[in-house]
Amino acid sequence: MLRKKALVGMAVAASVALFLAGCANQASTGGSTSTSGSGKVNIPAITSISTPAGAVLPAGDGKATCPSGLTIGYIGAETGPNAQLGVNIYNGVQLAIDQHNQANSGCKVAFKKFDTEGDPNKATGPVTQAVNEKDIIGVVGLPFSGESKATGNIFQQQGLVHITPSATNPGLTKNGWTTFFRGLGNDAVQGPAAAKFLTDKLKAKKVYLVQDDSDYGIGLAGTTSSALGSALIGTDKVTTGQKDFSAVISKIINAKPDAVYYSGYYAEGAPFDQQLVNKGYTGTFVGPDGVKDDQFIKLAGDASGNAYFTCPCIPGELIPDFEKAYKTAFSAEPGTYSIEGYDAATVLLSGIDQGKTTRADLLGFVKSYDKDGLSKHYKWDSTGELQAPTVYGYKVDNGKIVPIGTIG
Repeated sequence: MLRKKALVGMAVAASVALFLAGCANQASTGGSTSTSGSGKVNIPAITSISTPAGAVLPAGDGKATCPSGLTIGYIGAETGPNAQLGVNIYNGVQLAIDQHNQANSGCKVAFKKFDTEGDPNKATGPVTQAVNEKDIIGVVGLPFSGESKATGNIFQQQGLVHITPSATNPGLTKNGWTTFFRGLGNDAVQGPAAAKFLTDKLKAKKVYLVQDDSDYGIGLAGTTSSALGSALIGTDKVTTGQKDFSAVISKIINAKPDAVYYSGYYAEGAPFDQQLVNKGYTGTFVGPDGVKDDQFIKLAGDASGNAYFTCPCIPGELIPDFEKAYKTAFSAEPGTYSIEGYDAATVLLSGIDQGKTTRADLLGFVKSYDKDGLSKHYKWDSTGELQAPTVYGYKVDNGKIVPIGTIG
């Protein structure tokens, strides 16, 4: 969990001009789906993605001026059982702000972070503290759906715009909040995409679904279950912090599914998959964005080799200049939602560069935003949902998570 500051610039504009304009996120698969000798489906990894030529970048034109003291906040997990997902986002935000400040000597934007541990019961304190700091005029976060649900009204009462790069529960945009914006597709998009991926691409005729007790896990399980239809042969539940999954695994082994879909986070998903394999399960394990992290491989060990993932996130590691700058800054590859955190910060920085230096003005700027970022086109409807989200598939290959292309 690296946190060192990145004072690194990158000449992104020259590189992204080489990409295909208007073709954001169209992946090239480099091969067709095949079945290995063991009967498992093998979907080849992709090695490149197309990015908009006119993507807005943090540096802007380098001519911005703004009052001193303006601050963008990150509120979300930096510690806790699923902290790496938050750290990925925080690093992306840090990189964007550092690139902006290096290019714009007349507009130095400060960055302040607040740790929620990813816990809805602990999130209200850090959020209350942040909204009461008047220099903070925009926030990237919160990463998780449960904490977002618990704190949305606090942002609303203070008129503070916040863009989540990763919270996917569909109900978050049905609360009447005007300050909440989602920088990715929600689980009403991911669930059906996951179901189609399981049955069409992975050729699973029988799927067993297990969900955790988080708002995220519950919501995603609902949309995935509905889309699976007759392919769903069983469901079960686990709890946050659970260590022993033998009872659930016994039911799964008896049901003999081709695939297990786990709707939750990697802290439980990793030992669950490990115990599944140790009990003799030979099918495919599929997890969503909350499981897609290198920590899953670290915790699950060799058992992780059976895993695929669904995620409304872009493989930022395939955007060469972003990947290079991120790796230089943090000595690590971009993680899940690093590029979404970067783009979310860029939206807020772009508003500041255009003179939107109050909470009300920056909120209005985001509401009417309609531009390309490195990862996707950012234009929100009146509820704060993106208008054209994309879902990607990923797999574990030789101990590393690699993208396999769009799945929905």
